[in-house]
Amino acid sequence: MSTLGNPRTADQRAGAAPSAWLARRLAARQPLVMGILNVTPDSFSDGGRFLDPARAIAQARAMIADGADIIDVGAESTRPYGGAVAVSADEERQRLEPVLSTVCALGLPVSIDTMKAEVARWALAQGAAMVNDVWGLQRDPAMAEVVAEHGCPIVIMHNRASADPALDIMAEMESFFARSLTFAERAGIARDRIVLDPGIGFGKTPEQSMQAIARLERLGGFGLPLLLGASRKRFIDKISPAPPDRRLGGSIAAHVLGVLNGAAIVRAHDVAETVQALKVVAAIRGCA
Repeated sequence: MSTLGNPRTADQRAGAAPSAWLARRLAARQPLVMGILNVTPDSFSDGGRFLDPARAIAQARAMIADGADIIDVGAESTRPYGGAVAVSADEERQRLEPVLSTVCALGLPVSIDTMKAEVARWALAQGAAMVNDVWGLQRDPAMAEVVAEHGCPIVIMHNRASADPALDIMAEMESFFARSLTFAERAGIARDRIVLDPGIGFGKTPEQSMQAIARLERLGGFGLPLLLGASRKRFIDKISPAPPDRRLGGSIAAHVLGVLNGAAIVRAHDVAETVQALKVVAAIRGCA
């Protein structure tokens, strides 16, 4: 589904601000597919597979060939179900240094998946075009300022330190996003550079994750693009027991339903299969 071309270079040729690339792509076609590249030893699904720089770069190339629109690169596991080991900003950069600039040069927009403003600033200087903050501007107080300074798109993800089954998860997400958007506005982040992510699995029970997908349209009230990252998440195992690398069917089902409920971007490990599924859904719906 991808259209190759460095977003900064293309926007400069067109006389547009470099930050306009996401709005242009979303206006041209939805949904976009964001491919996941974890350069970590401990991610819940593929930890360690792409810690070697050569394998990481090869995986980025493969996802581009498979039709990804964005590559999301992360070097610190956030493990939505607990057990994540925090790493320093220095270690995070050390994992990224052999990989990030090369991946940025491959021609697709690259998102940096980090909760640290220091790492985000460095990654943007290396060529990253977007920040994906799993704490939605509410963990590192400098993150909003870094995003505003660079004028780049930002994914604001909902998160909680722990799940609370008693919560109305939709109301909780709405309150969280309202706070994050206040921080963004105060920092000077343009609203057309913001994407909201319900954070499937993060601070949620499996039932709450399913509710977030089923009721995703409710978050459309913010008038912002929605990103859904349901790939290989544990709620799938709750429905149909399987290890993370055997959850492709559930991942695609969740992403298709998410797109029908308003998701403009889906974040996936299995890019080729996700792209094919979304193309088939679009084609069939086009015949209605």
